[in-house]
Order: sequence, then C-alpha cells, then structure tokens
Amino acid sequence: MVNFLLRITGDLENVANLQPQGGCDDPNFSYFFKLKCGSCGEVTEKETCVQLSDTMPLPTGRGTTNLIQKCKFCGREGTVTMVTGRGAPLTLDTAEKGDWASIMKFDCRGFEPLGFVFGDGWKVQSVAGTVFENVDLSEEFYEYDEKGEVSVMISNLSSEFKVDK
Repeated sequence: MVNFLLRITGDLENVANLQPQGGCDDPNFSYFFKLKCGSCGEVTEKETCVQLSDTMPLPTGRGTTNLIQKCKFCGREGTVTMVTGRGAPLTLDTAEKGDWASIMKFDCRGFEPLGFVFGDGWKVQSVAGTVFENVDLSEEFYEYDEKGEVSVMISNLSSEFKVDK
C-alpha cells in the first residue's frame, strides 16, 4: 500500500481559495488521471475517473474502494481508495509562497497515479468573497469580480502526486 497526495499550485490573482465545488471531500467531484501498473510499469492510455461517491466492495470482501481496475498488459488487478479529511484548498498565501496544497489523498494498491487533469467542477472564491461555481480549469480562468472591482485570474496550474509517508 502506498498513499499519494494530489498536490496543486498555480498563479492566483485576487483568488482567496480554490477547491473542488463541494470542498476537498466533495463526493461528486471527478478526479481524472492515468495509472501506472506497479507490476509491469504499463501506463493507461486514457485517464481514469475516480469519485468518492463511487464505491465497490474489495475483492477480499473486507471494506470498500473507489476503483478496481485490471492492467490491460499484464492482467494484474489494483485498487484506488480515496482518503477523506486530508485535503485543503489552494489559498493565495500558499500560491504566493510557491507552495503546494494537498487536495486529496489516494491509497493505491497495484497502481501509481500519474498526470492529474484539471477539468470542470471547481469553486473559486475571490478576495472580496465572490464565489464562482463549476469553474472549468482545463484552460486559464479569467473573470471580473464586480463586488470587489478586481480581476480574478488563475493561470499556470500544475499538479503532482507525492508519496505520503
């Protein structure tokens, strides 16, 4: 078992925080990333979708997981289980320091997550308190906050999966 933290960072302008629509433990937020087989090293061609609301029983019959998948090359089965309570939004202070925010923890058995893809379903809160919902971050985000009379921008987003020891 290896635990991976999905960490994000980027350039935020007048953004107080950035997180999945329903918070870091949003059961309906979709995480898309590729998987690398821990046995043969094969990487999936397409991204896999994992959500907290998708649960299935483990093959052993003890507990549940969010994803069970077989490697198409060697046939080995692996699981990905999301661990709640470990995520935090990316804040302006964190981004300005060049630090990363860990938004979700994944318990991976037989697979290693790679290449998180930013998509839709994000919540952006401006420094003036205005909330922009269901934001698509597959491209840079630009908006004008009329309440705060400032431009709001998110650019140069990047992500990494880091082993959590």
